[in-house]
Amino acid sequence: MAELGAHLTAASAGDDRPSIFEAVAQDSLMAALKPALQHLVKVLAESNPGRYGFLWRWFDEIYVLLDLLLQQHYLAGCSASFSENFYSLKRVPTGERRQQTLATAGLPKRQHWKSLLLLVLVPYLKGKLEKLVSSLREEDEYSIHPPSSSWKRFYRAFLAAYPYVNMTWEGWFLIQQLCYILGKAQHHSPLLRLAGVRLVRLTAEDIQALEKKSSGATSSQTHSIKTQVQSAVKKALGGIAFSLSTGLSVSVFFLQFLDWWYSSENQETIKSLTALPTPPPPVHLDHGAGTALLPKLKTVCPLCRKIRVNATALSTSGFVFCYRCAYNYVKTHQRCPITGYATELQHLVKLYSPES
Repeated sequence: MAELGAHLTAASAGDDRPSIFEAVAQDSLMAALKPALQHLVKVLAESNPGRYGFLWRWFDEIYVLLDLLLQQHYLAGCSASFSENFYSLKRVPTGERRQQTLATAGLPKRQHWKSLLLLVLVPYLKGKLEKLVSSLREEDEYSIHPPSSSWKRFYRAFLAAYPYVNMTWEGWFLIQQLCYILGKAQHHSPLLRLAGVRLVRLTAEDIQALEKKSSGATSSQTHSIKTQVQSAVKKALGGIAFSLSTGLSVSVFFLQFLDWWYSSENQETIKSLTALPTPPPPVHLDHGAGTALLPKLKTVCPLCRKIRVNATALSTSGFVFCYRCAYNYVKTHQRCPITGYATELQHLVKLYSPES
């Protein structure tokens, strides 16, 4: 069994392919950076909304621009993305059986632009699609009236089909990884296959060429004004990308720790350590026969006794219910289900989380 599984962690002497663990690790590196940076931006926006609020509102667009600059810098200079270069990997064209060119030479133009678009554009569009689906689901649950227009029927069908489309997408990645593990494919990711490249390890010649290029770039001098301007622009862009990549390289483990610390599984521990005490409920509670009792779990609606959907508070009492439950109860009884305070439909207040 050990001999059969040895190729998972180490390649043979003549094989330049990275192991599946190296390939998956570099994928997870970029996947962990965005949520960690997003949390930092959220903290800044909450501390000073007037100054940093735009960073939160336009975070996806700002991040994709920075990601574009970063990936362009590494693809042009190292023939790899930021995370691939971090794990000492590079990209070569699929048809190239041997590493005939150094990493400093860059990829062919076609593979370069394909790689750049697939590295930056696909995650951006996927994130936007997930947010759109989330907002449509919330709108669909928030709406009381059944769909009457063709548009509502269309997005109901879209919401029903999206899980299967997403399952097909994730299954494609899983099958590709299994084929890579079994040695039946040269790519662990379908995106690499679409870009027409494969991942290989950096050789000693590649590392020497990269070190020589970085030292030679600082000592080069230009003479004409035009070349000086072009060199200044390139140095400015390269400096931004280099400082960003250096900062990410230094803080990558810190960002991964933040991503774990603020994950959904750890939120209960964080709340118990940092949350302020909950204000007491209203004193004058009506415990009549028709009054709903408070559940023990704070996330459960007092009316339907299920996990709240579209949490909505009553401004007259402060208690939180499902929107549908609160709407139907207040419309029928004109009072709060818990306190018995007189309540109208205009007293329903929809609660939005910061992620919304």
